[in-house]
Amino acid sequence: MNINQKAIDLLEKNEYEDALMLFQKAVYESRNVQSLTNLAWVYCYEEYDDTKALGLVEEAINMNSTSNFPYNLLGEIYIRQEKWNYAKDVLLKSISIFPSKTSYNNLAVANYHLGNIKDASKYFLLASENSDYAMYSHVKCLIELGNISDAKLKLDTFSENDDEFVGEVDVADLYVELGYYKEAIRLFEKGWNVYWKQPNWISRYVYSMLKLNNTTRSHEVLNEVINQKIEEIKEAYEEECDEDWSENDKEANVKELLDEKTEYEQMFEQISTGYIPIMKFDTSIQTACYLFGCTRHNHAEYQQ
Repeated sequence: MNINQKAIDLLEKNEYEDALMLFQKAVYESRNVQSLTNLAWVYCYEEYDDTKALGLVEEAINMNSTSNFPYNLLGEIYIRQEKWNYAKDVLLKSISIFPSKTSYNNLAVANYHLGNIKDASKYFLLASENSDYAMYSHVKCLIELGNISDAKLKLDTFSENDDEFVGEVDVADLYVELGYYKEAIRLFEKGWNVYWKQPNWISRYVYSMLKLNNTTRSHEVLNEVINQKIEEIKEAYEEECDEDWSENDKEANVKELLDEKTEYEQMFEQISTGYIPIMKFDTSIQTACYLFGCTRHNHAEYQQ
């Protein structure tokens, strides 16, 4: 067993400190694509320290790696740092070596934030599975591009039975964007007891109902969340402080709950007088294992 294999074996056994020492020793003994990339990956996903990882993985890439691993890892770091152009360039290089759904998704994310919506749409589609978040993002791009009929056709194929189904409320949100309020309401109702209740999506639910003149159900929904918020505020006031929950934490929590209650109380009138709630959309980075020699994922060691 070489140093890298021993380090990965210790990592699998959750003996992290000993594993880290061996990954570091491997770099000390030989700064090559494998040792640099593996240590960088450990810093990223065991210590959550992209700063430590960045120089290592850049060094690995400067050795003209024939593997896509360091390029994918560097692309993820750049995306977390919101260096979209750098991420795009390095992920294109990764895909030229070996395309994967993960690299396509992250390339789509970089393009989306650069305003290249057409490219983002294309890469999200290449990254997607049935009804997953990448497909959801692809549909969102189609809507932004004005391809409404294509977006509706894709959205109609989403199924709650698919393994990676993005969720009822998320799909409902896209139906609101398309102006299909009946379909949106059906899915908002299905997600009502599943999703954490937040003003953003509830405002979209209420908006859909008011578009179909369903004021009675709108009031029922808002009364329910207002009463729920009143209970949460009462519990927040009664919560005892300790070393992990200070008075400042408590005050901030109470203020947030009170603000949400006020938002719900004003929601019906605001929407009735023309306010259109904006859809909240966040891109989602995909991560993967890029450890050379990882037995769990059947990764070979790097061939020089």
